Amino acid sequence: MTDVSLKRTLRLPSLVIFGLAYLTPLIVLGIFGVIASETGGASASAYLIALVAMLFTANSYGRMARAYPVAGSAYTYVRRTIDGRIGFLVGWATMLDYLFLPMVIWLIGGSYLQAQFPGVPMPVWILGFIVITTILNVIGIKVADRTNLVLMSFQILVIVFFVALALANVASTDGAGGLISSAPFVGTDAGLAGIAGGAAIAAYSFLGFDAVTTLTEETIDPKRTVPKAIMLVALIGGGIFVVVAYAGQLVHPGGTFDNADTAAFEIAHRIGGAFFGAVFLAALVIAQFTSGIAAQAAGSRLLYAMGRDGVLPKRIFGALNARFQTPVFSLLAIAVVGLIAMVMDVATSTSFINFGAFIAFIMVNVSVIVYWARQRRAGNRLNVFLYLVAPIVGVIVIVILLTQLDIHAITLGLIWLGVGIVILAVTTRGFRKQPPELAVDDVESVEVGA
Repeated sequence: MTDVSLKRTLRLPSLVIFGLAYLTPLIVLGIFGVIASETGGASASAYLIALVAMLFTANSYGRMARAYPVAGSAYTYVRRTIDGRIGFLVGWATMLDYLFLPMVIWLIGGSYLQAQFPGVPMPVWILGFIVITTILNVIGIKVADRTNLVLMSFQILVIVFFVALALANVASTDGAGGLISSAPFVGTDAGLAGIAGGAAIAAYSFLGFDAVTTLTEETIDPKRTVPKAIMLVALIGGGIFVVVAYAGQLVHPGGTFDNADTAAFEIAHRIGGAFFGAVFLAALVIAQFTSGIAAQAAGSRLLYAMGRDGVLPKRIFGALNARFQTPVFSLLAIAVVGLIAMVMDVATSTSFINFGAFIAFIMVNVSVIVYWARQRRAGNRLNVFLYLVAPIVGVIVIVILLTQLDIHAITLGLIWLGVGIVILAVTTRGFRKQPPELAVDDVESVEVGA
């Protein structure tokens, strides 16, 4: 047996890049037409509202990351502040996001490529995504980190070109005055209900800003670095979403398109011709690849934390590879789940994700409130706004978003939770005891097979 540990190598820039890769900033263009149609051309307002809403929950993740600087994210925070059994169920719900998001990412990427190269079967593209991202993550987070930097740079470059070409197109037709407009915020026929519905959709683009917490034990000075990274990812990602939506709506005011699902492609061709359209498509595929690396890495760290605590088979999920010092079995488990993409469609697979993410968001906000109450009883005075007011607002906002999910997402989510309850009942002998737990407040090493 050999003692190895997750190495602390990541600094603030790396965490921010990782979080942005998980968000996939280019996704704002992938769903631009859908949000513009929903809001009647006020997509910039939808993203601005979603940004403000997400910042409340981002604050709560930052508070918990400061209090508990260990891997595990929502699962760890809830079990430490509320109860181990509830923590397990939150972790189980979160697995919907972390386990199935890579699958959806690989499925979307494969769909783009299959549309351009119909002669190549979809499973070939999906398998290619899975193999490459898994190898990079097995080798180590530093390799994945460097890869993310290169691919994120290209993605941001395409976004910059899109915005620049869009503004140039508007200036050439409407003059410099056309660049300043309230239309992207108020729309052409937008109503409050439509903008609110658009904001609920836009909030999905932010899913993953919390993913940096899963790399806490690989971060230098995590109590300071991780909270900063969480807020920066939400702010930078939201800023990009608002700016891109604004530029897109300037080129195409209103929310009427020939095909809302491909509206961004129409705009890309209009402002940059066939060449930029091709570059734009390539960027979308690369964005899916980049996001897949980050999503698989984050998911494997959640499985590792739960395996290390013994709520999943410890010898499998709680082990680090002695050579690469990465959770290889957890990475392979997510790769196997990704194979399901070969027989699923995007609509069905994404229905799982939002339910689990919103449950986690709600419970992290609740955890901060409980933490504040405990510290207050212990005589420690914490900032009332950051530890009480903001989390309460966060709970209200996310509950509203949760109610916007369609019945299929809620039904599948409840079934998944039901399975988790059964597993919990077995492992805790009818809920009479806490799930097994390791002392991970200050984990420096874990035991793994050589």
